[in-house]
Amino acid sequence: MLLPHFFVTLILALTLAPAGAQPAATLPEPVAQALARAGIPEAAVGVYVHEIGGDAVLSVGAERSLNPASSMKIVTTYAGLELLGPAYTWNTEALTDGPLAQDVLSGNLHLRGAGDPKLTLENFWLLLRNLRARGLREIRGDLVLDRRLFADEAPDPGQFDDQPTRPYNTAPNALLVNFKAVTLQFIPDAATRTVRIIAEPPLPAVQVVNNLKVVDGTCGDWLGRMKIDSQGNADSARLAFSGSYTLDCGERQRSFSVLGHRQYVGALFTLLWRELGGSFSGQIRDGATPATARVLATVKSQSLSEIVRDVNKYSNNVMSRQLFLSLGFTETGASTATASTAVRQWLALKGLAIPELVLENGSGLSRIERISARNLGAVLLNAWASPVMPELMASLPVAAVDGTMRRRLKSAEIAGQAHIKTGSLSGVRSIAGYVLDAQGNRSVVVFMVNHTNAFNAQPAMDALLQWVHNRDSCCGRQERRRSGRLQ
Repeated sequence: MLLPHFFVTLILALTLAPAGAQPAATLPEPVAQALARAGIPEAAVGVYVHEIGGDAVLSVGAERSLNPASSMKIVTTYAGLELLGPAYTWNTEALTDGPLAQDVLSGNLHLRGAGDPKLTLENFWLLLRNLRARGLREIRGDLVLDRRLFADEAPDPGQFDDQPTRPYNTAPNALLVNFKAVTLQFIPDAATRTVRIIAEPPLPAVQVVNNLKVVDGTCGDWLGRMKIDSQGNADSARLAFSGSYTLDCGERQRSFSVLGHRQYVGALFTLLWRELGGSFSGQIRDGATPATARVLATVKSQSLSEIVRDVNKYSNNVMSRQLFLSLGFTETGASTATASTAVRQWLALKGLAIPELVLENGSGLSRIERISARNLGAVLLNAWASPVMPELMASLPVAAVDGTMRRRLKSAEIAGQAHIKTGSLSGVRSIAGYVLDAQGNRSVVVFMVNHTNAFNAQPAMDALLQWVHNRDSCCGRQERRRSGRLQ
């Protein structure tokens, strides 16, 4: 019996489109070759590629529990966007518990932190400028810093990599101002053959000693030719520079995280308040804001949709950790434990079972955080169907365009066609995100490497991105779509 042409087409379509087709379990040749040249065994990688709206395309070691480095920020920022909302903001407030008569405050000034991930020097200045604009000039009480919203877990800033003055090691704080950083600008002068060092902000508690010698030649590794001796404690710091500085380097800058949180905010407040014509001679201390205190001025943060751009585009660890803690707010404050619980509960509600997940601070700046390539891919697939997908995707670096991907794949066809979060630690490299292929289909791509030679993994990762972008549209995919239309 001859079947009508319509039924023949339908049967062929269903036959050629097996549900849940098995992904390839072998790395594409360009990727395998690049890994071999890098001295990285396949047993040290996790690779997962899944076409959105289709099946998994590639799965190699995808079930392995691996350290994702900064690719973990995808979990934190996606959770933040959904749990807090893209328009969420943090408000830092200045309050008083005393009378303000004419321009004199006969009481304490309280600064109450809300965990703002990006309370910059400029925004802090605006808060103080607002106080002056409201008529306050002289403060006769103390400056009381209310930093209670985040639990004080007091991590050693040098614990991670023995680099306590690097800004990325700055611990979270409910009243984090300017990332607790002092930025030094190196300005060479060819006429006098000297180099000036300018500190911003110029805090009296931070002493800068300049013993640099100016030399000729190409710039190259300007920091490598410089010896930096940092000493200090929570109350004061000394940064001494010796060695050489090449004229060819021009102006450069380097930031340092020094002083304790209370000391830094206090010193910065005193400096800016006096620059604004204010007077203050009281103590600087931590304390709770009285329930009866009234708000004098408020500075609002950027929206969360803007914050996550900085977190992911530039892999900002401090901002990521601030956001992570903000997910764990309870009546008694927030801690890494409450934040981790909040993220796990959110994942469970979304039907994302990730038994191997280990969260330490949500930023990936960790030796113990873990997730598999398959489950990080599952998070990205889930995000694609979320209302906050546009905000999350827009926060990821674009290949050859911006963020941590701006210098990669510039001459490749994939340039501008992939939104990829990168991750990098000693012994760890990762990429995770979305790739648009030549046929206009988008895929989730995750590639993680945990190996002593991981620093050589970039060519293999770039090869995978190009392979996903350039791979041919397969018959199964075409027939699957025909089948869907016929049904």
